[in-house]
Amino acid sequence: MKAVVYRTAGNLAVEDRAGRPPGDGELTIAVAYTGICGTDLHIYHGGMDARVGVPAVLGHEMSGRVAAVGAGVAGWTVGQAVTVMPTRSCGRCVACRRGRSHVCHAMDFLGIDSPGAMQSSWTVPAELVLPLPEGVPLDHAALVEPLAVAVHDVRRASVAATDHVVVVGGGPVGVLIAAVAKQRGAPVLLVEPDPFRRGVAGRIGIETIDPQTVDPVAAVTEWTVGAGADVAFEVSGSAPGVATAVDVLTTHGRLVLVAIHTQPRAVDLHRFFWRELELRGARPYQRDDMLEAIRLVASGAVPVGALISRTVPVDAVTDAFDALDRRAGVLKVLIDWQAPAR
Repeated sequence: MKAVVYRTAGNLAVEDRAGRPPGDGELTIAVAYTGICGTDLHIYHGGMDARVGVPAVLGHEMSGRVAAVGAGVAGWTVGQAVTVMPTRSCGRCVACRRGRSHVCHAMDFLGIDSPGAMQSSWTVPAELVLPLPEGVPLDHAALVEPLAVAVHDVRRASVAATDHVVVVGGGPVGVLIAAVAKQRGAPVLLVEPDPFRRGVAGRIGIETIDPQTVDPVAAVTEWTVGAGADVAFEVSGSAPGVATAVDVLTTHGRLVLVAIHTQPRAVDLHRFFWRELELRGARPYQRDDMLEAIRLVASGAVPVGALISRTVPVDAVTDAFDALDRRAGVLKVLIDWQAPAR
């Protein structure tokens, strides 16, 4: 089999490796597609070396088909379409004991803490595997995991159809958050400077503004007839994005922090005091979020295919990472494990 292996910052290698057959309680999956996400880019730049042991097989957004079934595993058939929930909790820490296993203190995140989905054959615990309805395009199904992030974030925000929602940052997760909130009936405005990203969002019916040419606070004030937004999602990971997300909120507004900020940010705490704002963190997702994401993809309620900018063979993986880094007219790039080499 082939695997994408991270060794040092900026250094990915495609290696031939022996596949591992499934042990007790495991399934082996023939991976069809693997998505490249922002966390993979952080790892690629060396930003998570303290956590990621090298050499490391990256990737946690994927789809595929069952290739082999290990002992003690029932209910699965070879050839069945699947995806994987790549978070394995310890079951013992305080978060797990309180029913919050998605923020487990000893989380094993596949593709970060242990080998991930950037390999043509992936053996994983059967408990993490989720079936896909037949007929769902496997390239679309590779976006179930980031869509589950969006589902969880919208739930954390308690978004209702009566809420005005602002999403700051139009990367894949930002666009998916906007789509899920819109699917719930809420009016949504996406703040994003990149014209390509705004174009993708616009094609699936999301209203956008360019903060380089339009003052977001003024635009939201006009949009809400002077009230301000009920919910703001900070998905940009930038200091200006934080300021915008705070400043657009109405009294008792809810700010949901989605992006990973690797350094402290200045926050206008007086505005939190003055308007009695709330700040809610959002980590990955729970199993119900994954199941809802599968439903949204299968039904077409969230048109995830519109986010796929290109699919590439595995030998083009470094070029794909570089294109995402440059934001060179791409939003979501998938590795196609069946595609012939260039």
